[in-house]
Amino acid sequence: MRKIILSGCCGHMGTVLSDCIDHREDCVVVAGIDTKVQPRPYPVFTQPEACSMDADVLIDFSNAEAVRELLPYARGKKLPMVIATTGMGEEQMQEIREASHEIPIFQSANMSLGVNLLMELVKTAAKTLGGTFDVEIIEAHHNRKVDAPSGTAVALAQVVQANLPHPSRLIYDRHGVRQRRDQAEIGIHSIRGGTVVGEHQVFFAGRDETLTLTHAATSRKVFATGAICAALFLCEQRPGLYSMADLLAGTHPERM
Repeated sequence: MRKIILSGCCGHMGTVLSDCIDHREDCVVVAGIDTKVQPRPYPVFTQPEACSMDADVLIDFSNAEAVRELLPYARGKKLPMVIATTGMGEEQMQEIREASHEIPIFQSANMSLGVNLLMELVKTAAKTLGGTFDVEIIEAHHNRKVDAPSGTAVALAQVVQANLPHPSRLIYDRHGVRQRRDQAEIGIHSIRGGTVVGEHQVFFAGRDETLTLTHAATSRKVFATGAICAALFLCEQRPGLYSMADLLAGTHPERM
């Protein structure tokens, strides 16, 4: 049985993840890390360095700033780390890449199997339609999400960019811009409200026709399940930076 330390254990996703792990027989949470402490069936620490529990892997579902403190802790403990947090800048991504030379790190903008399949479909659409179709991305999340656009929306846009036959640029705001849309633009739009778990739409708009690729998560359990599978996968890996593509390459969807 694999032992897990859960960062962000008292947040919404941490609560869902704890519950999912509690119903499994192949892993258990031995400790949590969070700035706020709520009752949990395992000890919760407010600082990573205060946690002395032995574990096989660390899962982070906290916030972008917390990753900066967790990386030195994981490196010092030689602890594989699943980073399910989004909203990180290039400087933080560089820190993750550097840490991956010493420990296995799994980093994904989205832990959902369906979203990662969506990315593959978007790749195909961009290669086929990108020369003549305009591309727009819309994402919607609950009113507590602090980063916009979502990491998944940015990842989808990057997939489009990498597969277009021409250079492109991301446009986050057209307010006050009084000019026609340029084909080199990829528009990204964010909606925040209510309890929306997560929705992403990629529009390919051409002359007289539109193709829309959509994914909607109806429960946070899809992200928790993906994070658990990533953690178990990472326990068997050497130092390096891994993604959902690496996990799916050796994992049948039914086992997720």
